[in-house]
Amino acid sequence: MEPEGADPTAPIEPYRIKVVESIRLPSRAERERALERAGYNLFNLLSEEVYIDLLTDSGTAAMSDRQWAGLMVGDEAYAGSRNFVHFEATVRELTGFPHIIPAHQGRAAEHLLFSQLAKPGDIVPNNMHFDTTQAHVLRAGARPLNLAIPEAYACDDPHPFKGNVDVPKLQQLLESPQGSHVPLVMVTLTNNTGGGQPVSLANLKAVSETCRRFQKPLYLDICRWAENAYLIRERETGQSSRSVREIAREVCDLADGATMSAKKDGLVNMGGFIATRNAGLAARFKEELIVFEGFPTYGGLARRDLEAISIGLQEALMEDYLEHRLGQVRFLAGRLTAHGVPIMQPPGGHGVYLDVTRFLSHLRPPQLPGQALAVELYREGGVRSVEVGAIMFEDVTAPSSNPLELLRLAIPRRVYTESHLRFVADTVCRVWDRRASVRGMRIVEAPEHLRHFTARFAPEPP
Repeated sequence: MEPEGADPTAPIEPYRIKVVESIRLPSRAERERALERAGYNLFNLLSEEVYIDLLTDSGTAAMSDRQWAGLMVGDEAYAGSRNFVHFEATVRELTGFPHIIPAHQGRAAEHLLFSQLAKPGDIVPNNMHFDTTQAHVLRAGARPLNLAIPEAYACDDPHPFKGNVDVPKLQQLLESPQGSHVPLVMVTLTNNTGGGQPVSLANLKAVSETCRRFQKPLYLDICRWAENAYLIRERETGQSSRSVREIAREVCDLADGATMSAKKDGLVNMGGFIATRNAGLAARFKEELIVFEGFPTYGGLARRDLEAISIGLQEALMEDYLEHRLGQVRFLAGRLTAHGVPIMQPPGGHGVYLDVTRFLSHLRPPQLPGQALAVELYREGGVRSVEVGAIMFEDVTAPSSNPLELLRLAIPRRVYTESHLRFVADTVCRVWDRRASVRGMRIVEAPEHLRHFTARFAPEPP
């Protein structure tokens, strides 16, 4: 029986809280000073200047008691640690990939992948590249190409799998003269750039079949593959009776390899890996790893971190955890939608994405509406978020190849409660109600690449 006054839409945590961390809402004057000091870039804020931190779900999870206990059995041997043996066996069991190489996080795994497979003049197709993936492709001299289905670019389209690859376009690319310049095909699960949207099992099978027909290796970014598997079971015809773990394994069985930031569905604060079926390629990865990361049985990590990943990967596939995890996303999305706030629909796996184009319809793209909205949410309630749009991916002076302009509210795993999400929703709704008063932003200084991390901004004059 539910307690009197309980909200039936609020997910119930499948855990108890043992340790708490104090947080404080800075005053509005403090928040204004913090914005000025940070150059209106929320990456430059100090954590104590933030009340609810939804900047990212990467490396921000709360680890379980089992994971913390695992840290205490760390075997810090330089080579051949027993924690690596456990880690390798766990990843093999869950994914089926024979060659498992640890790395300190997902972008390190991406470095290994593209440093060995991509070269100048190549084209790397993906459903949608995220920031560091795109950066590694460009660093190798190749060109990233987004091939998501058309529905992925329509925020109000109800398509259940907006992370899907446009298979006819992929086939057209591979059949064309440019096909000889495609060293691999990649698919990101879930599609972070496009709103945390899942990829269906049927679509992955079609992509896999196409890759095999054209003899192209298929690599997956599986940092949120447990969430993707849960959404497959929930939304895809014929999958409802299967376990999430079974679906997650079948997803990997369709690919030649994968990269993973374990800071997402590994439920740890640091760690990742690259996996492959190609023994020769694995040897090249290890050679590169030794130069940049460390010995192949630790990959730039403390061995205790490998133990925490082994446990976290198992916990991330637990269905009560995933029910709550996805339930938090839907709870926040539901409160915003009920107030009329435009978001990417349907809600995806790891956060709620505001549709900036409709939210701040009075601002033009050169006025950086995504950054303006991120700044305004922090100003209003100390909530930190991140723009996923023109600043992250495009030169605002050039025609955009990705028409999405989103603001991501990424929910850390096992960190915030219902009352925190209510506060976030109330903050967003207050800004929505006075949205016409939100001013645009301009770039003051920025690096050439990955500018969203370190750029400095200033508000437009009134």
